[in-house]
Parts: sequence; C-alpha cells; structure tokens
Amino acid sequence: MSYNALSQHFEQRYHLQHLGAICGWDQATMMPSGGNEARAEAMGTLAVLCHQQLQDPKLADFFAAAKQESLTSQQTVSLAEMSRQWRDATMLPTDLVRAMSLAGSRCEHAWRNLRPANDWAGYLPLFEEVLNLSRQAASARAEALGLSRYDSLLEQFEPGMRSDRLDTLFGDLKSWLPGLIIQVQDKQRGEPLLQPKGPFAIEQQRSLGLEVMAMLGFDFDHGRLDVSAHPFCGGVSEDVRLTTRYNEQDVAQALMGIIHETGHARYEQGLPTLWRRLPVGQARSMGVHESQSLFFEMQLARHPAFITRLAPLLERHFGAQPAFAPDNMARLYTRVNPGLIRVDADEVTYPAHIMLRYEIERDLIEGKMEARDLPERWDQLMQDYLGLGTKGNDKDGCLQDIHWTDGSFGYFPSYTLGAIYAAQQAAAMQQQQGSLEQLIESQLHTVFEWLQDNIWQHASLLDTDKLIQQACGQPLDATAFKQHLMQRYLG
Repeated sequence: MSYNALSQHFEQRYHLQHLGAICGWDQATMMPSGGNEARAEAMGTLAVLCHQQLQDPKLADFFAAAKQESLTSQQTVSLAEMSRQWRDATMLPTDLVRAMSLAGSRCEHAWRNLRPANDWAGYLPLFEEVLNLSRQAASARAEALGLSRYDSLLEQFEPGMRSDRLDTLFGDLKSWLPGLIIQVQDKQRGEPLLQPKGPFAIEQQRSLGLEVMAMLGFDFDHGRLDVSAHPFCGGVSEDVRLTTRYNEQDVAQALMGIIHETGHARYEQGLPTLWRRLPVGQARSMGVHESQSLFFEMQLARHPAFITRLAPLLERHFGAQPAFAPDNMARLYTRVNPGLIRVDADEVTYPAHIMLRYEIERDLIEGKMEARDLPERWDQLMQDYLGLGTKGNDKDGCLQDIHWTDGSFGYFPSYTLGAIYAAQQAAAMQQQQGSLEQLIESQLHTVFEWLQDNIWQHASLLDTDKLIQQACGQPLDATAFKQHLMQRYLG
C-alpha cells in the first residue's frame, strides 16, 4: 500500500527530527561555546536532509495512489497531515532551508552574549539576515498557499488561523484588558505582601522542581530537567527535554517556569502511542501546546488550592518563613505589576506583551517596517500597552526573546491563544468534574485524566477548531478567559 510506504517515510523523518531536537537541546544546555559553528553546520546539514526527504519525487506518486486506497477514517486524517507537511516542504528550495538554519543558529548563539551586553548594534546585522531569509520563505509560502506573507508563516504554528481573526480576537482583548489592569492594581495596592527571603540554593530549587514535576505526573523515564538561558520544552514524546533558569534571589521564577514546561511535557507524553511517530500523532498546534503549559501554570499552579499544597514543600526545602504562608504566596503569585519582561509577566498583563510582538512581527514580515526600526517601535508599543519605556534598554526590550533569532515569526500569537484555550478547558472541566479547588485538593489525577481524554489523546486527529469545540462545547472564544481573570483578580 502506498499509505504504508508514506508512513514508513514519515517515521524515518521523525527519527531525524528526534536527533535534531536533541542536538538543539544540547546546544542550549551543555555544548561548549567553541562548538557552535560546527554544530550550526551539522544542524544545517540535518535540516537539509529532513527537507530533501520530503522532496523525494516518489512521494507525489505515493500520495496520488494512497488517495485511491481503502483507508480507515483515522488513516485518512493521517494521510492529510502527511500531505500538509509534504506540501510545506516543497514550497522552499533546499538552499534556502540550509541558509535559514545556519543564519538562525548563528544569530541565536550570538544573542546569548549580545543580549546581556545590551548590544543592539552587534545583533542587528545577524537579525537582518534572519529577517531577510524569513521574508523569502514567507513569499514562497504565500505564493503556494494563496495567503499573505505573514499568514503563510502563522500557518506553520497555527494551521487554519489567520491574522484577520487574530485582529478581531485581540481587538476584543484591547477593549477591556487595559481597564482590568488598572482595576486590579487599584485593588491590590493596599494588600499586604511579604517577599520570600533568599538566597535560595539552586540545588534545593532543582529538588523542589523535580518534586513538583512528580506531583504533576511527569514521566522521568521519558524525560529530564536541565538549565538553559531561555526555558523550553524540546525533544520528542518518548524523550522530552525540559529546561529552566534559576535565580538564587527568586524561588518563584524557576518553579513556575518548571511547572509551565511540565505542562508542555505532559502533553507530549500523553500523545497517542500508536500515532506519535506520524504527523497526525503529534501536537495539534502551538496554541494547543501553550494551552497545556498555561493550564498547568495559570489555571492550576496559581490557584489558591494548589498553592496550599506547595507551601509545605517550600518550607521543607528552604525552611519556614512568614512569606511561605499560603495566603501570602497566593497574593504573591497573582500580583499584577506591569513589567518589561514577557517571561516574568503576570497573567493579566501577559497578553499585552503578545499583542505587541504580534503587531511588530506581522509588520516586519509584510515589509511595513525594517529591522533597524525595531527598538523604536518596541518602545512606542510598550508605552502604549503598559506605560513603560525601553529606550536605550534593548536587553529588556526587543532583545529579550529567543524566537526571532531563528526566524520563528508567527509563533507569538500562540501564547495568548493558549491562555484563552486553557481558560475554556478549565471552564468545561469544572462543568463536568466539579470545581478546580475540589479537584486540586483531593482528585488532582482527574485533572490530568480529563486533559488526556479531551486534548492529549486526539493529537492532530482533529483540527484545532473541532478539538476545542468537542472538548469545551464551543469554538475559540475569549469569554471564559475574561471571566477567569475577573473572578481571580476582582472576585
């Protein structure tokens, strides 16, 4: 059967992607700095091999023949997902794929040193090369798909999502979010708040993180936790790699980062074993992926009932202190304070960080602004959205994220889509299973079982809209997200 031949071909691709993921993890965590150029070349070669594999001329015949075969409904969906990846790969010439991999690897590696040095001038030529190549890729994809340049990149991370739909969704958020930020700050201004007193030894923070990961059901036989400059979850379902970064003066930063990445990891580990080596058995979209990390971090970990479970763990690892009282920790973990750094942003202001980046990356790809204009535009939008300035402070402004260093344009909207999906899932779960407070206190396992049944096991067997509709009883809608924020922060 041609379908079987295609399945074998894509399983081989999965193995190559596994190797690439572990090479990328090693580059970010353990590789000596002197190995970067050789690693960039090696990963570039691997990217070309993966790309060439999907450009094999015989695949066109296999796809044509497979469409005539008698397939199950799941195999039909699987064929469509393989076809979508094949279509994506045939849009770009091999030379462009290699050039993008090399430029991204070099830019990302340099960024690690250029950002702490606030060296925008040193970063700019590297970023201009990445942007130029990304625009070339966007043009090729747009022509093949009949989409705008930006939408053609958005399609890679959020299949079916379009910028006009994002504009409507984000327009709704803009209509009430700024007012909510002010209201919450006014409410919290008089609340007592004790900051935990460090230092908090890194090894003890790591031990705490591992204990919380176990509480959240992470499978350590198929994954591990390490340190990197920017937290991430990588690898593949059978071999998940999480990273975080530690601050000896702030125990919350690494802990919440670990919980966030554990949400990503549980999704990967929960994907259907039968399908996980084929496109249909992999994550549906980055928005759905982010919904799992944000469900773990925001819906679960910042819930007062979960913080009550965390408090004794904090005391056991770091000793008793008044700041570890559950009520105080709940106030600390839900404090709304507009800041410059996205990854440290609270739940309420976070969408503002994403909408800012969405507007910028869309205009960069569409050619409405140039790379050299980025610091000024960033400063302007930060003032518009959060009343903060970044002029002369690019390390805490436009240099703070890793995403654009390797050309991941179109990714940022996934974060806010994920927050909205997570709120919808939490609302649906509570309608079916009871309040989160009750579930966290005595039936935490049922939370993961609901996610397994309604999200994880479906992988890409359903498109995003159908997945959310089936799980939550309605399509993408920010109402549950707004209600969640209003309830948690204004009561």
